Amino acid sequence: MSNGQWYPPEWPDRIRALAAGTLTPATPRRAATVMLLRDASPDGTEVHMLRRRASMAFAAGAYAYPGGGVDPRDDDRQVRWAGPARQEWAERLGVPEKDAQAIVCAAVRETFEEAGVLLAGPTPDTVVDDTTGERWQADRQALIDRDLSFAEFLEARGLVLRSDLLAAWARWITPEFEPRRYDTWFFAAALPAGQRTSDDSSEADRTVWIRPERAVAAYDRGELTMMPPTVATLRTLAEHSRVRDALDGSTRRDLTPVLAQAHLADGELVLSWPGHDEFTKHIPTAGGAGR
Repeated sequence: MSNGQWYPPEWPDRIRALAAGTLTPATPRRAATVMLLRDASPDGTEVHMLRRRASMAFAAGAYAYPGGGVDPRDDDRQVRWAGPARQEWAERLGVPEKDAQAIVCAAVRETFEEAGVLLAGPTPDTVVDDTTGERWQADRQALIDRDLSFAEFLEARGLVLRSDLLAAWARWITPEFEPRRYDTWFFAAALPAGQRTSDDSSEADRTVWIRPERAVAAYDRGELTMMPPTVATLRTLAEHSRVRDALDGSTRRDLTPVLAQAHLADGELVLSWPGHDEFTKHIPTAGGAGR
C-alpha cells in the first residue's frame, strides 16, 4: 500500500456479497466528530488527533478526531442553548430539528468525553476555562458509561451549550458493506482559551496536535493510518493558515453526504468515493489484493 489508507482485509468479500445481493446493508447510526483547532506559532493551524486503540471494533489503529454516536436521550430533552437556533442547525445539517439538537449535543459531548474539552459555559457568551479536577473527571466517566445523559450533565452544572463555537464542515456515511455504519457530521471548533486537551481517552492510545499538511504528508508516506473522511477533511483544513479563517470559511462548505459506491467494471470491483478519486480501489472479482 502506497499510503496509510485504512483498508480492512474483509472489505473485498463484503463488497462482492453486496454486489451479489447476499448482504443486507446495516442502517447507519447518527454520529458526530469534531476537529479541534488551535493557532500554532509562527503561523499555521494545528488539529487535535487521536489514534484509536488496537482493541477498537471500528478503525482500530487509525488516526481520527474525537467523536462518536448520538445518544438518543439527546433527541427530545431541551438543553440550554446558545448560538444558531435549532431550526437553523436543522437546515444546515439537512435533518429534522430534534435530530439537529442530538447531533450538536453529540459533537460537544464526545469532545468532552474523548478530549476533555467542553464547548459550554455558565452564560450564553462564556465558556468554562478549566475542566480538570476530580469532579470533572467523574462527570466525564459518567457520560462515557452512559450513567449520565448530556442534558442531565449540563443541567446539573448550570451550563449553556455553545453551538456557536461549532462550524459544520462535512458529512460522510460509512459504506453499505461495512457491518458498523455511521452517518457522521464533521465539525470544526477552536480550542477554548484556558482549556487543554486530555490524553486519557478510553478509546485512544495516543493523542497529538499536528499541522494538517504534516498529517496528510505522513499519511501519503504510509506512516499514519487514516480513513478516507479523515484524510479528506485534513486536506481541506490545510487550505487555512489560521483557525479564524477555517471557521469563517465553513459556511461555504458543502454538506452533501459522501457515500462510497461499488460497481463491477472490466472484471474488477471498483470502490470509489464520489468527488474523492484518491480513495478509489480496484478489487479483482476472483480474489487478490487489488490496487
